[in-house]
Amino acid sequence: MILYVETNFPISIVTGRDPQAATLLLRTPASVQIAIPSICYMEALCVLSVDLKSRNRFDGELRVRLNDAERNLTSASASLLSFHLEAAVKQNEALLNEVKSLLPQTLNQLATKAEMINLTAHILQESLRTQLIEEPKDNLILHCILNHALLHPSEVKVLLSGNTNDFGKPSVREVLRNAGVENYFSRTQEFLSWLQSQ
Repeated sequence: MILYVETNFPISIVTGRDPQAATLLLRTPASVQIAIPSICYMEALCVLSVDLKSRNRFDGELRVRLNDAERNLTSASASLLSFHLEAAVKQNEALLNEVKSLLPQTLNQLATKAEMINLTAHILQESLRTQLIEEPKDNLILHCILNHALLHPSEVKVLLSGNTNDFGKPSVREVLRNAGVENYFSRTQEFLSWLQSQ
């Protein structure tokens, strides 16, 4: 069986949004071959880079507010706020460090375990010709998956994507079914429950 994943899979592991995804990556059943478009690695790095910049800006704002609260020597509220902000700075720093260490670890595991679907000129041109998803990157990812699925007609194929706004649309799911990708799951637990029932 081929399990297609896209950018949301590593992102959900790094951000803790889908705890079962990390378990699936660590203990992938022997009957399941994970496949991911190669461009998803670059997209994951870009998404997490933006996220880290946002978290760093938040850290800077926390530190400015902490400094302001510490400078107020007469207010009990400022003293209490200072205490909570200091704790928030430490927790935010710990979370930043977790994300920074988990990202390379997750991408490394995925690169080791998953088949990388390479982008070809044909796939890019088909993506530019046929807009199945409005967002260009997701449209390109979809075309990578469709092309790969058509090259493996005899395999059972499913898609796992937390991006329900794009990959969960009925029109996209129909195109996937026409390429032999019979099932769509938005959460890893849904996929694992279905897999156990097979």
